[in-house]
Amino acid sequence: MAVNPAPTETLTKRVLLAAPRGYCAGVDRAVVAVEKALETYGAPVYVRKEIVHNKHVVETLRDRGAVFVNETDEVPEGARLVFSAHGVSPAVRDAAAARSLATIDATCPLVTKVHKEAVRFANDDYDILLIGHTGHEEVEGTAGEAPEHVQVVNSPDDVDDVVVRDPAKVVWISQTTLSVDETMETVRRLRERFPSLQDPPSDDICYATQNRQVAVKKLAPDADVVIVVGSANSSNSVRLVEVALQAGAGAAYRVDRAAEIEDAWLDGAATVGVTSGASVPEILVQDVIAHLAAHGFGQVEEVRTATEELMFSLPRELRTSLKAAGRDVQHPRRGERTALPVTEA
Repeated sequence: MAVNPAPTETLTKRVLLAAPRGYCAGVDRAVVAVEKALETYGAPVYVRKEIVHNKHVVETLRDRGAVFVNETDEVPEGARLVFSAHGVSPAVRDAAAARSLATIDATCPLVTKVHKEAVRFANDDYDILLIGHTGHEEVEGTAGEAPEHVQVVNSPDDVDDVVVRDPAKVVWISQTTLSVDETMETVRRLRERFPSLQDPPSDDICYATQNRQVAVKKLAPDADVVIVVGSANSSNSVRLVEVALQAGAGAAYRVDRAAEIEDAWLDGAATVGVTSGASVPEILVQDVIAHLAAHGFGQVEEVRTATEELMFSLPRELRTSLKAAGRDVQHPRRGERTALPVTEA
């Protein structure tokens, strides 16, 4: 006698939405600085490098009249130039001054803090081991504060190649957007070689980078797939993919926008984790949520590990112009969440 198979249970598909995610205070400040500059001075406003590492943000600002350049010599003499959130070296500032450029410094204050640490330790004649990625704008700017004292350490595997003048006078500092775990592994190996290695006076990896990694670590073990919204040149976004995989996600992918999600990634998945890098506007996350809902992932649960309230004031140069014009020097938080149908996980 044939036995009828048991009814197949309906697969409950859900999204675990990381919080915090998206815009950090430094990115918020930098993007608003360009917007306010365009409103105040009119187009064009020149920006050295990408103001933040996100394609959507750069394209949107370009459409409004921002002109992105690689170096100061591409900017007409006397024009207005914004330094990106990643910071610049003294040599770049000098080059801008030589062309009589009116500069607006949108460097993230947390990056500026690392610059000041480099200057301080160089003045005390330390060898400075800068943990970060060679070629990243932030690393170039920080190293440029004291090039004769700084050497970049890209990963734990680079530690054996480090050479210092005096093992008793060595300090480490770091790029603000790194993987916390990999950075501390690099520090551990450095300390094995240089027991007197000095720590920076406070954490260099920014609060937002750490918070986003902690949130991903919490949801990753329950996720068949994690989707990180962020651009390929966004260090903190790329790190989130790595952190998700290390924390137990079945798979993890980075996309700039929802249209890049491949259907094959979702095959057989019941739970999809979603987060975004610190330079990603919330609208791109909402598009991903809508895309997943169209594929049956209609239940959204927020996984919150911290609440962020920090905001930075606009760059001094811009505040001065706004005050002179009798305009409000405050700015709205550009990364504000738009209501999503979520429940607490």
